[in-house]
Amino acid sequence: MRAFLRAKGRPENESEAIDLGPNSASRPTEIWGARLVVFMRTVSVLWLLQGLVHWKVILAPDRIPLDALPDALAAAIVFFAVMDLLAAVGLWLAAAWGGVLWLFAACGGTVILMFMPDFHFGGRFFIPINVGLIAIYFVLTWNAAQERD
Repeated sequence: MRAFLRAKGRPENESEAIDLGPNSASRPTEIWGARLVVFMRTVSVLWLLQGLVHWKVILAPDRIPLDALPDALAAAIVFFAVMDLLAAVGLWLAAAWGGVLWLFAACGGTVILMFMPDFHFGGRFFIPINVGLIAIYFVLTWNAAQERD
């Protein structure tokens, strides 16, 4: 019976949900990879909220409507409204393209905040946060890659 279960891809021990192959219990866990996924999903929630704030400025402005804003500021708001939500989805899926879009959005947002402090409700306060998140992302990605090798 065990040979039949093994041939069908079912776990030999019924308490195991998935059979990961021979010596699956002795395989080391990928701690850095799990930390990277948790970090990506946490940042995903933050970027989703940030994207929704940009959409609020577009759809229901408090003070000045979008078309009355300077062209560069309006273009930046629309760009980041779309880019932040796309990056949030990619980060939540822990996809490589999500990390790339997020890095592009975070670096772009940091540069925009340096030159247009009125762009975001927190202003220059978000520059060290973005730089810190990018540094953490690179450290986690590096360690997760070293762990796989």
